[in-house]
Amino acid sequence: MPEPKKLESDFYTRDVLEVAPDLIGKILVRRLLTGEELRYRITETEAYRGEEDTGCHAKAGKTKRTETLYMKGGHTYVYLCYGVHFLVNAVTGAEEQPQAALIRGVVGYYGPGRLTKAMQITKDLNAVDLTASDEIWIEEDGTKPEYVTGKRIGIDYACEYYRNIEWRFTAPSEIKPKKVIKARASAESNLLTKR
Repeated sequence: MPEPKKLESDFYTRDVLEVAPDLIGKILVRRLLTGEELRYRITETEAYRGEEDTGCHAKAGKTKRTETLYMKGGHTYVYLCYGVHFLVNAVTGAEEQPQAALIRGVVGYYGPGRLTKAMQITKDLNAVDLTASDEIWIEEDGTKPEYVTGKRIGIDYACEYYRNIEWRFTAPSEIKPKKVIKARASAESNLLTKR
């Protein structure tokens, strides 16, 4: 496998619908003040695309909170969700075209709040240039896993079209088999009651 290398600007300045699935298998790196590097392979992302996307923070236009989304692709967009968890996104596309890929999961941490907590990613890392930073960046090492698509999570406020669009990208090995587990448990309990 090739030596990992930091992603360059041309990776991020593409449309989010190209970048978000291409982030699957890349390595999110966070260098702490101690010099320790935390490195986790990305397993799940979601695409948020423009002011027309009612699931995207840019739906209300450019504000103090969302101005980072309007930057040139390659910057971080970090925000506090529900006053509890920080979430990290990679801004994509051209300047003034608000779009970003939410990093929802990495190997070992399923859920965007869990991964930012584990990697010590806070609002201090908002609007950081991923191509130049020595605190946070994303690397490529040639890994290109397959992925499946699904509906984005936690955007009940979006209109029906954008709630149901399949802009979540997940490595198949990271899909949680909740429905399978429930079905198996239900089938087993039925077997027990029939005896």
